[in-house]
Amino acid sequence: KDADSSERVLMDMRWGLVPSWFKKDDPSKMPFNTSNCRSDSMLKKSSYKGALLKGKRCVVLADGFYEWQQQSGGKQPYFIYFPQTKDTVAEEEGDEEWRGWRLLTMAGIFDCWEPPAGGETLYTYTIITVDASKDVSFIHHRQVRAGAILDGDEAIRKWLDFAEVPTQEAVKLIQPMENIVFHPVSTFVNSIRNNTPECLAPIELGAKKEVKATPSSQMMLGWLKNSQEGSPQKKENDVPRWTSQFIHSPSPKKTSAGILQQWLGKQGEPAAKKHKA
Repeated sequence: KDADSSERVLMDMRWGLVPSWFKKDDPSKMPFNTSNCRSDSMLKKSSYKGALLKGKRCVVLADGFYEWQQQSGGKQPYFIYFPQTKDTVAEEEGDEEWRGWRLLTMAGIFDCWEPPAGGETLYTYTIITVDASKDVSFIHHRQVRAGAILDGDEAIRKWLDFAEVPTQEAVKLIQPMENIVFHPVSTFVNSIRNNTPECLAPIELGAKKEVKATPSSQMMLGWLKNSQEGSPQKKENDVPRWTSQFIHSPSPKKTSAGILQQWLGKQGEPAAKKHKA
């Protein structure tokens, strides 16, 4: 309530917005999916309208996202991401400015839910979606939705500054984004068990050999492979320092980390056990 509207905090939240007014004792009892929120209805649906009007706007970070194209032999996955520049690798060792892989910055809405019987606050979010750009829509035979991407620090600043930029002004930032690139990837990504750089490596359609990597994808793969070397658990000092000056706050006064970890733990359980839970 007393937060500086220009301050930025990087923290864990559960994907799938649970409105603060939800009265059940278990957030997993939400009767509908709130992972994505259509931009044309976010000011109409009660699940999102209240939080949005209160300025609960966030930015969701991701390497990129996938879309699948229906083909005669099955579905061909494509990886979609920001174009990369030459300054993605720090020039000097010990450089404090993070110049790694440029993540997608997608507009989101968050809310804070407290169990009716009392307990730890749960922070959850939804990703706002818009009609996909013309460049991406060719992948599908129908109109597809994509995350509303905020391109650049100024767009991010306006979206996050709930005090200086009112809701009606902020929602004008939600537009289809043309500044994205994509390439076909192996169907290796179709299995949720696979989470390696191979999921992002470009391939040549109609051939088994890997396509010659572009400068952008070469930097991406180099960064991903380097990030996997050494200890699997990154130290706090290894957390990227963003040029947009996010304040890393892993333990806010009220945190959803505990509940989030419990929820993530459920996701890794066998299907039968997970269903029972």
